[in-house]
Amino acid sequence: MLVVKEIKELQELIRKKKEEGNTVGFVPTMGALHPGHLSLVSIAGQQSDFVVVSIFVNPTQFNDKNDLINYPRTLERDLSLLDPTACQLVFAPEVATMYPEEDKRQFNFGKIEQVMEGQFRPGHFNGVAQVVSKLFEMVKPDKAFFGLKDFQQLVVIKALVKQLSMPIEVVPCPIMREEDGLAMSSRNQRLSPEQRENAPHIYQTLKEARNKASEMSVKELKQWVVSTIDQNPYLQTEYFEITDDEDLNAVERWEDPLNKVGCVAVHCGEIRLIDNIVFE
Repeated sequence: MLVVKEIKELQELIRKKKEEGNTVGFVPTMGALHPGHLSLVSIAGQQSDFVVVSIFVNPTQFNDKNDLINYPRTLERDLSLLDPTACQLVFAPEVATMYPEEDKRQFNFGKIEQVMEGQFRPGHFNGVAQVVSKLFEMVKPDKAFFGLKDFQQLVVIKALVKQLSMPIEVVPCPIMREEDGLAMSSRNQRLSPEQRENAPHIYQTLKEARNKASEMSVKELKQWVVSTIDQNPYLQTEYFEITDDEDLNAVERWEDPLNKVGCVAVHCGEIRLIDNIVFE
């Protein structure tokens, strides 16, 4: 497994692999890796000849400066976790390498960037689009792999690829969970023991909600989810929405002929956790 920090070196290595006829799979990360990330690398290895992983904490997607400061940075540990996997090349650039000058590009994804995360984290998806578009230009992968936990981000990235006419297949990958159901996230490392003990209540509530969907209207179920999560003194719901899985339009009736996803963001102390569940 090779580790590079410079763009030219990255591109030269990938160019050689492509000339040899290899397909390139790409897994962009912000480090602080966990088994969820490693599952993406594994799927990339099954679907690609040459797997590239980036590790870069992107400053432009943080609307909370404290969140950026406190985001865990564990490069040496990350590299040791990646070493036995299908990953063959790690790109771990410095901020000045990715942003030699300020990126002033403004993307427009319409409604899909304005609801849910977009409403509570203004500018977040523009920052995501800035860094992912840069990485896609540098790596030029055939396929890029993203976890379904960040469901809205996945929808935005599909829109980005379409908008920029990039010949990249965006591959959604299943949510990986701890044994108690908590969705794996780098932010879980920052939970206190008490918070970690109570955080699985989020997914427990989502699973119950799926079972109750036949008994309640969409509006009633949304209210039930928020009140049930908020009954736990360690948790405070920021939003719970049920949307279609393409345009993120709010679902108002179960009869609507759409695939429906329930998306939630919850504060556990200062840590913000997101999760989602498909209503089948």
